[in-house]
Amino acid sequence: MLDKLISIIIPAYNEEQNIPVIYDQLKNILSRINFNYELIFINDGSQDNSEKELKKLMLIDPQVKVIEFSRNFGKEIATTAGINNCRGECCITIDADLQHPPELIFDFLAKWKKGAEIVIGVRQNNKSESFIKKIGSFCFYKIIGRISEIEMVPYATDFRLLDKKVINEFNRFTEKNRLTRGLIDWLGFKREYIHFEADKRLNGKATYSTVKLIRLALNSVVSLSLFPLKLAGYLGIFITIAAGLLGLFVIIEKYVLKDVWRFNFSGPAILAIIILFLVGIILICLGLIALYIANIHKEAINRPIYVIREKNF
Repeated sequence: MLDKLISIIIPAYNEEQNIPVIYDQLKNILSRINFNYELIFINDGSQDNSEKELKKLMLIDPQVKVIEFSRNFGKEIATTAGINNCRGECCITIDADLQHPPELIFDFLAKWKKGAEIVIGVRQNNKSESFIKKIGSFCFYKIIGRISEIEMVPYATDFRLLDKKVINEFNRFTEKNRLTRGLIDWLGFKREYIHFEADKRLNGKATYSTVKLIRLALNSVVSLSLFPLKLAGYLGIFITIAAGLLGLFVIIEKYVLKDVWRFNFSGPAILAIIILFLVGIILICLGLIALYIANIHKEAINRPIYVIREKNF
């Protein structure tokens, strides 16, 4: 008799060439474990033949489940939909492009059996990552590690296992702008790590553009840290002290020491410099606050974070 049910969650966007390959690899691996399983593909509004490929799999394999989005909502939301709808005692999220080695599922399950409630895949190297993305990733983790209110492991990926109790708690989140791995890190629980080297993308091009990555990074900073908002206050204190000291220096040099150093400060020049500097700081503060206001707005309107056009289970 087979053991508990586990869920494998695979978000897919324009992955028609990769879907049959990852399906075959997952079936080969899952046939060697003592678990019932379900394969949940989330078709994130693909514009190629991904839907046809998934329907072919459903016809031949009842363990394949498919969630069809009405349009593209993004990987973070697709992953969320898979976690929301899975039925397993644990779930494993994995990319469809085979950059996450499927054979590591054995290691994930072994650590889960030993009591880990979250098992996280940590990327040591990415063979297909460009130099710009490597620099961007390095800077992001350095910054978020210092300003975030939770601990985020550098280069941790979405390739991870979640126990049922973690799934239940994750499903209580209501954020619209979300970094899935950040929310999972916020939850805590007993965790283990598996380090791996990411393979090259098998087919097609990466659909997570640099612009999308930058947008995700900004959303992550806003949702996981209050530091940018506090930064406005820190800058205000700094400017107040600096302006006070500068004003004191001008008064002493011009009126007490009678311009002994011959700076020749004129009233309009001093006023113009101070006004321009303060206007710049005010604009920076307004920009930071605007990020939070935008985030509050999106949360307040309370739209559903995704729309399922068709659910085949």
